[in-house]
Formats: sequence, C-alpha cells, structure tokens
Amino acid sequence: MRGGGFFSVLFVLFPILFLLSLPSAAKPAIFSRDFHATWAGSHIKQLNNGIAIQLLLDQSSGCGFASNNKFMFGHVSMKIKLIPGDSAGTVTAFYLNSDTEAVRDELDFEFLGNRSGHPYTVQTNVYAHGKGDREQRVNLWFDPSADFHTYSIFWNRQHIVFFVDAIPIRVFKNNQARGVAYPNAQPMGIYSTLWNADNWATRGGLEKIDWSKAPFYAYYKDFNIEACAVPGAPSHCNTLSNWWDAPSYHQLSPIQARAYRWVRLHHMVYDYCTDRPRNPVPPPECFAGI
Repeated sequence: MRGGGFFSVLFVLFPILFLLSLPSAAKPAIFSRDFHATWAGSHIKQLNNGIAIQLLLDQSSGCGFASNNKFMFGHVSMKIKLIPGDSAGTVTAFYLNSDTEAVRDELDFEFLGNRSGHPYTVQTNVYAHGKGDREQRVNLWFDPSADFHTYSIFWNRQHIVFFVDAIPIRVFKNNQARGVAYPNAQPMGIYSTLWNADNWATRGGLEKIDWSKAPFYAYYKDFNIEACAVPGAPSHCNTLSNWWDAPSYHQLSPIQARAYRWVRLHHMVYDYCTDRPRNPVPPPECFAGI
C-alpha cells in the first residue's frame, strides 16, 4: 500500500491516538527556564515569552542550545519548522547527549538541508558507550518547512524509538545480550543546533550552501519533557515505577509497527545495516527486528 486510505487516516489520527496512550500529558518546558544557549547566543531569539525560539545561521556563525538538566529515560519532543527553500549544506539537529566524549551516548535527529524541490532527509544515529556509525536516513513525506511538525525520542530499558508526528521512523532495541552496547547507564541532556555542514550534509558534500540565500532560520516551540531529571546519580531513575517502564511500552503497538514498516518500505533511503561495502557482515543489532 503506497500511502492509500489507511495511511491517510492514520497520519491524521495517529498523533491523537499516541497522546491518548500516554498515562499523563508531557510537561511543557519554557526556553528561558529550562534551556540555555551553548554557543552564539546572539543567533537565538526568544519568541512569545520564551515559549518559542528562532535559530539563525549566517556566514559568521550557527548556534545551539541545551537543556539545563540531564535525564534518564522517558519521552522528549519539540515542534520544529525547518529552513524553507534552498537549504542545501545546512543541518538542523535535535538530539540527546551524555556529554562524556570517549564513552558518549547520543541519540540524533539531523535534518539535512536540500536544494529547492527535493525532499528533506532526516538522518538518525545512535551512539552507545562511544560506538556510533549507525546512520539511517528517511525522506520526509511532507514539507517540514511549511509548518511545525513534532519530532520526539522515546527511551526506556527495552528500546529507543524516534518519532515524526508520532509515526515511528526508527527503533533501536536493547541488544546487550548480543554484545551490543545500549545507552542505559548515563543521563543525557537535550540539545539542538543549526550549523554549516556543507562538507557532507547534501549529496555527500557536493551541494554547498548558497550564502546569497542567508540568513537561514529554523523555528522551535512546544518543548515537552516527560522524563526523569538527574541532578546527580541516576539511581532514583531506576525504580521501574515510571510510566515508560510499563510493559505496554516495551515494544511498538500493532498500529505503530504497521506505520513503521510503511516508513521503512517507502521512505527509507539509507540504512547502515544494508550497506555491504561498509558492513560486509551486518552488525548484530541489525537482526533484532522491532
């Protein structure tokens, strides 16, 4: 089925069904209270009393911000409106990061800019205990610069799920039993950046930023955090009493699984698991399914 009636209805109803399945509403965050600029704060503009922000990229600098707290497990999301028009060479990123370098844990959304008329590609990656190189790319089925869309990361002890408007686009399961590291020992902060990556972002670096189109803007709002804040040791986040630890969240629901297979079949354009020149023998986590 190629985006037929089932998925036309699904894309309308699924965000509602997903939110109704959560036991409590996500906690709204405010930029001025819950986040801070990590670099080039002059390129970040707060809107609507800190409820929304604008990020700017020009030839002098990009910019970035981070949450004031780190978290162990849960669900975090942002609504983002990406750079319109010719955005080739730019990257807008939303990710979780342990900020521990050699043993870094990180969960990445990277939105790769494009030449006008081509689809926007979102690249996801998973780092666990310093090991990354797990890129997957999906062409979005809508124009993410025309309006805000919700991008979220769900993280518990069983799996990590990347969602676009509550549609799962990637699942990374806990495969420690197979010898695969899993990010379950370090809290992670919430980060976002807008930056010049024209050495690799669009067609492997062949398409460069057209600075005559600058400045470039990305917009954010509705910062939602339903996760365990960790001011110090993460032991109090390991009680198994949080909603994301409930058995119903140990795997995708049947509707989620069907939507996930549709995305992978019709919109995935790169998967490190099937890149034979790079991985002649697929890594063990590639056989885990969903």
